[in-house]
Amino acid sequence: MARIGVLSISDGRDFVARDLVDHIGAATTALAEALRKEGHEVIVAPEIVWTNELATSQARWLADQRPDLTIFNYAVWAFPHFTMLAAEATAGPLLLMANIDPAQPGMVGMLAGGGGLDQVGRVHARAWGDIEDPAVRNRVLTEVRAAQAVQGLRGSTFGRIGGRPMGMYTAVANTDQWMRTFGVDVEEIDQWEIVRRSENASQTRVKEAREWLETKGNVHYDGKQLTPDLLERQIRTYYAMRELIDEWRLDFSGIKGQPELTTHFCTMDIAEAFLNDPYDWEGPKETHVCATEADMDGALSMQILKLLSGDPVLFADVRHYHADKDVWDLCNSGQHATWYAARSDDPAENLAKTHFYPEVFFFPAGGASVHHLAAPGAATFARLTRRDGRYRMHVMRGDFELYDDATNEAMARQSTFEWPHAFTRLHVPATEFLGRFGSNHIHAVPGDYVAELEAVCTQLGVEFEGFGDAA
Repeated sequence: MARIGVLSISDGRDFVARDLVDHIGAATTALAEALRKEGHEVIVAPEIVWTNELATSQARWLADQRPDLTIFNYAVWAFPHFTMLAAEATAGPLLLMANIDPAQPGMVGMLAGGGGLDQVGRVHARAWGDIEDPAVRNRVLTEVRAAQAVQGLRGSTFGRIGGRPMGMYTAVANTDQWMRTFGVDVEEIDQWEIVRRSENASQTRVKEAREWLETKGNVHYDGKQLTPDLLERQIRTYYAMRELIDEWRLDFSGIKGQPELTTHFCTMDIAEAFLNDPYDWEGPKETHVCATEADMDGALSMQILKLLSGDPVLFADVRHYHADKDVWDLCNSGQHATWYAARSDDPAENLAKTHFYPEVFFFPAGGASVHHLAAPGAATFARLTRRDGRYRMHVMRGDFELYDDATNEAMARQSTFEWPHAFTRLHVPATEFLGRFGSNHIHAVPGDYVAELEAVCTQLGVEFEGFGDAA
């Protein structure tokens, strides 16, 4: 649910404004009720703006309510300087909404006010038409969802566990730039905290978690790389992360892992997968975005997708391209939330399709890799990257695909079988993707969120770069 502020703006002539009160009131009520029906909280400014003083006082009153999005409503012609004064007193994302009515030119008021905002560089979005029209309502709701995500970032804290992994420039961001652009703080935490705190969880709790994984999933012990003790150590790292998240009030996080933990302690695959899941062995819970390799821009991309969709977010390497099928194998060392195996609210359905295999030679410390194949369906793919120090967001549509069992296994064995795989048909030519994409990591959620991501970029002042049919 978003909190939405509505401010209606009118004509500045007193003898005209008096006659427009009922018309504006009806339009304001219709807009507010339509948004409330969508489940949002709507706060309407007490008075219609028709003087300079009201433009400032009503906008300040709304700003004090801390809305995610403020809508300036134009049901009639409105003096443009009222828009400028109200915008000056308005913090956060702004949407101008106008009617299409030849008798009452709200559209003219919106264009005049919006043009003035353009001249002073105030970012805003615009919508026009009858709010009961599904297309118009969706345009407004797109801005609502984007604003809610943007405001959800502001004031949040990212927990960076460890430093730069294996020389990845794309996994490290400037904390000053994050605060300036996104309003996100970064808490630096050493990986030793995971090792140290892993002993805090009770043995009873850890044993119950291991038995749950053995019962619900498919655990393949080999007596060397994966043993009950190693699996319990991985479960302990999950509890260590939960402890850090609670203690440091972390909103999302990333774990370096390689090479220290993966060589000398255990892999973080269990911890990362179940932090990203909407459940664990103790029941339903909120998802917590956690990026492997402490990928800061990856985690930030994931957090935006989570705030837009409410779903677990996929993290993967762009591992392989099956040119004969025009399909990508998006695969990473055990990072995918198990939810993607069946995309079910029932963990038993997802875990039935999940295998916990012994880790491969990359990770001598051992542990379980979380293997499954992403369930088929349409998805949106995104990644924040930087060009010459400036942020941009790469966005594209695609589809997760599955085939017959033999084909699925053969394709998975061409890379690292033990890891999770998302066989993906991107709606962009491979030459364009490989020639432009600015990272080895990519992220996704089910559904179409291209319009929302473009709105997020506009609100944040980040360049939107759509690929293929998302351009």
